[in-house]
Amino acid sequence: MTPPPARRRRTGANGTAPVHNLPRRGAVRRAQAITTYGVGSLIAVDHESFIVSGLDEAEQSWSRDESPRIHERRLARLLDVDCFRTPPASDDTSRDGLRVRRFPLMHSCPECNDLQRHRDFNPSAGRSVCGTCEVDLVPSRFVVACEAGHLGEFPYWQWVHRSKDRGATSAAQCGGKLKLRTSGHTASLRSILVSCTCGQAPEVSMEGSFRRNALKDLGLKCRGPRPWLGASAPAQECGLPLRTLQRGSSAVWQPVLKSALSIPPWSDGRADPLAEHWDALREYDEREHVEIYLKGVFKGKCPVPLDEVMALLDAEREEDPDSEAAPTFDHRYRALRNKEYERLRSGNDESEHTRDEQFVCETPLGDQSVLDPLGVTGPMLVKKLREVRALNAFTRLIDAESTTDSKEMPLSERPLRWLPAMEVRGEGVFLRLDEDRLDAWEKAPAVAARIERMRTAHQRVLEQRADDPSQVVPSPATPRMVLLHTLAHVLINEWSLEAGYPAASLRERLYAADDMAGVLVYTATSDSAGSLGGLVAQGEPELLDRTVRSAVHRAEWCSSDPLCVESEASGTGGTNLAACHACVMLPETSCEHNNILLDRALLVGTPDDPHLGFFANVLEQ
Repeated sequence: MTPPPARRRRTGANGTAPVHNLPRRGAVRRAQAITTYGVGSLIAVDHESFIVSGLDEAEQSWSRDESPRIHERRLARLLDVDCFRTPPASDDTSRDGLRVRRFPLMHSCPECNDLQRHRDFNPSAGRSVCGTCEVDLVPSRFVVACEAGHLGEFPYWQWVHRSKDRGATSAAQCGGKLKLRTSGHTASLRSILVSCTCGQAPEVSMEGSFRRNALKDLGLKCRGPRPWLGASAPAQECGLPLRTLQRGSSAVWQPVLKSALSIPPWSDGRADPLAEHWDALREYDEREHVEIYLKGVFKGKCPVPLDEVMALLDAEREEDPDSEAAPTFDHRYRALRNKEYERLRSGNDESEHTRDEQFVCETPLGDQSVLDPLGVTGPMLVKKLREVRALNAFTRLIDAESTTDSKEMPLSERPLRWLPAMEVRGEGVFLRLDEDRLDAWEKAPAVAARIERMRTAHQRVLEQRADDPSQVVPSPATPRMVLLHTLAHVLINEWSLEAGYPAASLRERLYAADDMAGVLVYTATSDSAGSLGGLVAQGEPELLDRTVRSAVHRAEWCSSDPLCVESEASGTGGTNLAACHACVMLPETSCEHNNILLDRALLVGTPDDPHLGFFANVLEQ
């Protein structure tokens, strides 16, 4: 978060009058508006705190030139929208930006120790100061949230008076005013003291407020507040238990992100004018009916030839589920990945690449047989790719991977036909593992035993984080998934040294299933580090052979050994085995699974069982 040196109001073009009479409070990058400071998240700017507003007003406030539409049909179909829009930039020249609202409203004055709503301090316009003391106000450090995604003020009055009256305010029926001070004896919650001037309740500390049942013991339940939608949005019926959180905790907001690669025939942008018409076009099977519809919609001048429209319809129907039963979201997302895997595996060497083509995947020119001893096959040079990442929803308290749809909070009060998203253009290297050798390795009892320990631990974590353990999706931990995941991490670490990229600018994309065993490593950042070039050259067989061998030898040793390689469990809830930040863990932006389900022993073996690793023969040479 980088606030500007001074607050100022936005101006129109050429320094004219402001487009919207709203003060500027800070600046975030477009990518941060998807991954870090999306709708419903809290932003700290100087000594103030805000919550990012919902998208209900964005249709009017986000200008088309600063927040253009982007299209990715396969992802739009998965998320049931027509298109996506990039969040507006918030630099000095932008006409508008992300809308925010003040939250939490409860503030304290470090001079007079008053604890009350921001407006009750009577601050001067545009400032957050105590009207009496003229010192900066401090936003409440504590908020409350529930697993359904609601967020509210911490009930200070009820905490002091041990009251079940959830509707009481700081002045309530006792007639007193809340006070908050810090004793300074310790840095713990015990030193944060809250009192009321009514004299009916003793001064109490914040110690114990973070217990899971602290607010439940007071009889307080969630009443469904949604402050990011504004005061006009009605509260939802909820009744779930409340949890106390620190305002800056990562549990306050976690994004639910979905992404897709642009692959043919959707990757040249020619189908973008039809974005809002695909649902209608799918109703027609006959060519003549499609032609009539297009003539009516585009008044006889369809921007896409009819033959291409029919080919696009055929491509879309290929991803339809085989069964008549309605597929789950996970099944549809898996189908999207399957189609990407097919395209990456086959490439498009024979196609004529136009300037607008956003997917160029070619077979390397070198001799691929040099990779056979490694068990690596089918390398492909992805010279050009485009990934669209969309913010679909967000969660609070519970991990986005373990949540169900009912616990995902939408970004607006009313359904919208678009979602905020960002697009990343770059390059990458795709490779597969030899299926025959992989099948034989997977059947080894020692491999299955290690994976079962990880899968059991991960499933236990998912069930603990979920509100309904019976609806938790099964853990994706399988021998090939963990092997591919760990291999991707060691390759990213190796290429960060060989290709000159920082590890945080590279990202993995795993394709692990019964019929898939591939990994794509690609440039994943929209800043300058994502356009350095040179990564795709690492996919040539001779260079790739050297890279894999070097990465495997590097993974053989860790500065935390023997504790790391002999570990019975590591990571969150024991979801890793031989993996730590000194060997295979990556920056969070590079990993699809938050640095869990990793085990370098599956690559190189253990001291007790050196033949356990898939690449054990490489180490023997």
